[in-house]
Amino acid sequence: MEAVLEASGKTHSEHATQEQIRGSSLFLFGRMLSLGINFFTQVLMVRYLSTRDYGELAYGLALVGFFRLFASLGLQDAIPRFVPIFRENREYGRMFGTILLASGAVLATGILIVGVIWQAPLFLIPLITHEGLPPLAVISILIVLVPVESADALLDGLFASFAGTRDIFFRRYLLGPGLKFAVVVLLLWLKSSLTFLAYGYVVAGAVGVLVYAGLLVKLLRKQGVWLLVRIEEITIPARKMLAFVLPGLVSAAAMCMAPVNIFLIGRLRTMPEVAFYRAAVPIAELNNIVFASFTLLYTPLAARLFAKADYRGINDLYWRTAAWMAVLSFPVFALTFSLAKPLAIFLYGARYASSGSVLALLSLPIYFNVVIGFNLQTLKIFERLRHIIAVSLMTAVANVAVCAPLIKAYGAIGAAIGSTVTLIGYNLLLQAGLLRTPDFHFFERRYLSVYLTIALAACGLFLVGLFTSLSFYALLPLAAGISVCVFTLTKKKLNIAETFPELLRFPFMRLIFA
Repeated sequence: MEAVLEASGKTHSEHATQEQIRGSSLFLFGRMLSLGINFFTQVLMVRYLSTRDYGELAYGLALVGFFRLFASLGLQDAIPRFVPIFRENREYGRMFGTILLASGAVLATGILIVGVIWQAPLFLIPLITHEGLPPLAVISILIVLVPVESADALLDGLFASFAGTRDIFFRRYLLGPGLKFAVVVLLLWLKSSLTFLAYGYVVAGAVGVLVYAGLLVKLLRKQGVWLLVRIEEITIPARKMLAFVLPGLVSAAAMCMAPVNIFLIGRLRTMPEVAFYRAAVPIAELNNIVFASFTLLYTPLAARLFAKADYRGINDLYWRTAAWMAVLSFPVFALTFSLAKPLAIFLYGARYASSGSVLALLSLPIYFNVVIGFNLQTLKIFERLRHIIAVSLMTAVANVAVCAPLIKAYGAIGAAIGSTVTLIGYNLLLQAGLLRTPDFHFFERRYLSVYLTIALAACGLFLVGLFTSLSFYALLPLAAGISVCVFTLTKKKLNIAETFPELLRFPFMRLIFA
């Protein structure tokens, strides 16, 4: 009987893992589709604007990114954490209470932040920059993106909880990037100013959220969720939900290193230095494409396994997902780390050559975060909130302490060095918090060959680029070939044929994946 139950549990966990990878692969395809749009938009914008104008835009967007993290209060993570559990347990009153509390708190906080910035820009901005004020009108416009983007993140969690993968695909990977691209095209066509671009970003974000909200209403009607709600039965799980507020705020302090570093560069150096750093950030964050695609479905699936106390299933889901993400992200890492300088010059021109070193340094800790897996998300599911708070506070303080003197001495490169050290330390400390979980391994040995293959390939490509005079056009196919080799050597460990059995129906695919 125990053997039957164990086999049944294993089958359920394997099904959950395959569901995570298959659904996340759809998001990955969407991200790859939107990648071209966003990337082309970024390049057009950087080439059109002067380094100072782009530095000022980056400064304003950094403010948005900084305050948006705190506007969410960490409650956007509570949606995929609690809603699937309450729905699994048929606690529909608490499920709707969770949604109401998170939505109301995020919206109110976002509006409050906008009001404060509108009322006190002259007081706040001089505290963080000495090289003349960025246009206050631009900052006052862009700050409206705080509640807009917070609402968008909340809707992501709701769609993931109710399995609305197609709607997420349309909104995030088609509509959103398309609207921003249209704004930049209009900017170039009209030969307009930075203020026009700021208004365009806000309008594009607002339109996207309105469309997203309409799709959510349609999804809930289709699933009959409205029929499950009884107003008198709605209860807000305040204690459980509010327990997420403090860890969310503190972990946000650790995750907003890029905006904080931009503030420090603006305060201690110049706006062109801000531009050199900010130009590298979106390219380095391409390493997060796979990670972000897998995150949406990981949290609800892991939460369901946690509700069943299936820690072995969570361990399998965690490390198999991490191995997939490491392999799928490798081609991007090969470009942004090993070919960083020629890539920056190719995209932005010779005036952004110094962004190459920044790009290589920023890519390293981001990819490390990918290959080590969803430690922060898993700790939240396990409710290890004290550990998250302690590690996040230590990281936030360490980032400022390490980066400030490095930025003063070396500018944007100093900021990148400080970020690399503190981000890698942050992830190792988070991983240590999972040690006392039963049936959960700090590292899964069966995937050791996968990580060794990736490390050798990355180091080899880096050395080739460092000690040879090959051009970017020669290194690019070399990086592609090495990526194919990594995929070929690791495909058996990833069980691609088992996860996507329909691929074996095609003879050509059978040769590749079998």
